[in-house]
Amino acid sequence: MIDVIVAGGGPTGLMVASELRLAGVRAVVLERLTEPTKESRAQGLHVRSVEVMDQRGLLERFLPLGKRFTVGGFFAGIGKEWPQGLDTAHSYVLAIPQEVTERLLTEHATELGVEIRRGCELVGLSQDEEGVSVELADGTRLRSRYLVGCDGGRSTVRKLLGVDFPGEPAKVETLLGAMRLAEDPETVAAVVAEVRKTQLRFGAMPLGDGTYRVIVPADGVSEDRTVPPTLEDFKRQLRAFAGTDFGVHSPTWLSRFGDATRLAERYRVGRVLLAGDAAHIHPPTGGQGLNLGIQDAFNLGWKLAAEVRGWAPDGLLDTYQTERHAVAADVLDNTRAQMELMSTEPGARSVRRLLAELVELEEVNRYLIEKITAIGVRYNLGEGHALLGRRMRDLTLGNGRLYELTRGGRGLLLDRTGRLSVEGWADRVDHVVDSAEELDVPAVLLRPDGHVAWVGEDQRDLTGHLERWFGDRDRP
Repeated sequence: MIDVIVAGGGPTGLMVASELRLAGVRAVVLERLTEPTKESRAQGLHVRSVEVMDQRGLLERFLPLGKRFTVGGFFAGIGKEWPQGLDTAHSYVLAIPQEVTERLLTEHATELGVEIRRGCELVGLSQDEEGVSVELADGTRLRSRYLVGCDGGRSTVRKLLGVDFPGEPAKVETLLGAMRLAEDPETVAAVVAEVRKTQLRFGAMPLGDGTYRVIVPADGVSEDRTVPPTLEDFKRQLRAFAGTDFGVHSPTWLSRFGDATRLAERYRVGRVLLAGDAAHIHPPTGGQGLNLGIQDAFNLGWKLAAEVRGWAPDGLLDTYQTERHAVAADVLDNTRAQMELMSTEPGARSVRRLLAELVELEEVNRYLIEKITAIGVRYNLGEGHALLGRRMRDLTLGNGRLYELTRGGRGLLLDRTGRLSVEGWADRVDHVVDSAEELDVPAVLLRPDGHVAWVGEDQRDLTGHLERWFGDRDRP
């Protein structure tokens, strides 16, 4: 029997599988497509996702293939300088195409021993107390202890589970694609700048080698959004908004997206869980979609691994929904707000002008950037120190960096006192005694996802939290 089947080989599925494999759990990824997609809807990693890559030793692979940007305007395109002094060692957005992100995560997963099976479409599932049975389109049947559906917004897994997906249908649609432009770059830039004064869902961003990422409002909402638009659709809409089609030709890929906003009612049904777009869809404003999925995976992976390995305390796996459902609900709300602010209606434009004034306040600007980049996320772990529930930024230690100590995907006690102990949990939690001048508390207990589970210096209190997050002492 397979430990965990992951349906969907995009960034979320690959990250889930890698986290499982890091903990010694056998993971098999089933991907419907026979070849990696060339579409790059997502174009970057926000701060928290950059930190995640650093925590697992992957950032060195990403940085040479991306570009670091510290520009404002991530919230509804309202321009403001990047805030200074963000609580992170990675105060930038890493621009990198989604296809590159998927390639690097595929390499990482493969190196860890994840089995990726392409051309495998899941069409049926059933579960019992012992595991999950899945059926593939070719009639193959597989059995696993758990199944994670990371199969996108039209998730087959979610539909087969009968999980409600409440929210709002698309009211507007946007065309997005990569293609060549015959017009000279200076003219393109000038026209785009003029159109964007009133229409923020419009753009043509150079990708290099004469190829542009083109975005333009569609003519209504299509009846069948599974059918990709044509190059003629792009030409017609470009002429409607810009008075020119820029001589677009030779498309690499063409797609459409809407502003539908939906959140799965449940993230878990028995032994089946949902992550990424299978659990939530929203407009791409702020570039949060891919990042939200990667962060879902980072939260879920270690908890599901603990369940499979047999040391998970009661209720640990259920904290995945408790923590991540709330985060997704907040993202859906902020994307709804951004879409309203990007409307061309007079009322929305008035609110936009007012918010643009407020963003001039440093505290407002910082708050919105922390929200978009997910470094403001704090899980509700109860009352306590301000660090409790937050992810810990990278710190300079006496011998190296904090994130260098988290690459094994284990818990970590960072201890400035030298008096504490993780005896009985040494197979799940590392103990590092370090002066850590950047840390202004006696000690912190970090979960494998880097979030703070405890702050203090009392051994008895620490023991209680070790039991809460890492199970019984000296498990068999």
